[in-house]
Amino acid sequence: MPVTVLLVDDEPLVRAGLRAVLEAESDIEVVGEAADGAAVIPLVRRLRPDVVAMDVRMPLLDGIEATRAVLRAVADPPKILVVTTFENDEYVYEALRAGADGFLLKRARPAEIVHAVRLVAEGESLLFPSSVRQLAAAYGDAAGNPAARAIMERAALTEREAQVLRLMAGGLSNAEIAARLVVGTETVKSHVSAVLAKLGARDRTQAVIAAYESGFVAPG
Repeated sequence: MPVTVLLVDDEPLVRAGLRAVLEAESDIEVVGEAADGAAVIPLVRRLRPDVVAMDVRMPLLDGIEATRAVLRAVADPPKILVVTTFENDEYVYEALRAGADGFLLKRARPAEIVHAVRLVAEGESLLFPSSVRQLAAAYGDAAGNPAARAIMERAALTEREAQVLRLMAGGLSNAEIAARLVVGTETVKSHVSAVLAKLGARDRTQAVIAAYESGFVAPG
């Protein structure tokens, strides 16, 4: 089955460009478009996309609030890929904190756009880990967010789970973590699932943000 994508951006040319790039791939299908975050929830409920490619800055409801709204209102929500003009942008970090699964630059090359959609849909790797680390260093709480620290303490990760979380934060995929730890991929998947459950994170991006926010992993 193809990866289905909903495009949300107030610039028609951006939507048209993304559609052209994505629909050139046999395994990706653009199922709808919206010009503002305010239209996302009904479209997500009707179209059930795998991925929402969403602009950060829109006139009525921006990508941050739209992300929060989707995650609150939709059962089994789609992956959310924030589309932005600027990489080192506090809006991007706030969108990730709100629950977005990754971000994509509007100036990205076609191959990078396709790769980002596939990677976010698969959910087994962190998209642009070095950029996420830089954002956390720039906009996260250097002293550690008290709420995030409390969540990390309550999680009581085992030594192996903590090791897996650090490798996730480093951007390693499940297969790469398995090779590093000399264990099977299914074993890594079990550890990742346990980490997500203990942290109350819906995916590895949110787990890594929690690791940075709590001070468990230093972003620098």
